[in-house]
Amino acid sequence: MIENGWHTTQIRVRYKDTDRMGVVYYGNYLTFFEVGRAEYMRAVGYPYSELEGKGSALAVIEASAKYLANVGYDEVIHVKTSITEVGRVRLRFDYEIYSDNNTLLVKGFTVHACINNDKKPVRIPDTLIIAVEKITNNKN
Repeated sequence: MIENGWHTTQIRVRYKDTDRMGVVYYGNYLTFFEVGRAEYMRAVGYPYSELEGKGSALAVIEASAKYLANVGYDEVIHVKTSITEVGRVRLRFDYEIYSDNNTLLVKGFTVHACINNDKKPVRIPDTLIIAVEKITNNKN
């Protein structure tokens, strides 16, 4: 479900997600971003499989994460995802990851370029733009 333009995905931290200090390894937050992004796309009715089936993909061209707090093994996190910018070829996803007690752990973003099967930039499909605009126009 998308609320105020944000989709929330719940993930339980696996042992393999943690480091020697017993907290989530910082690089794994980018994987959590990816999970949130895939679920967001599915929630707007435009899963990645549909985009790829039409000969396009969204390549990450920029990523940023600001780490604010830690969680460890078997804890539940909530990945909030929203598309905040849509251009002709690029779009930006923003993320906020919270602990089960609502502590903000990480916030960040990824910027993606839409590419074709030859890895050349192409316009974002109109059907994807319409799906995203439908969500962003329904923000409260």
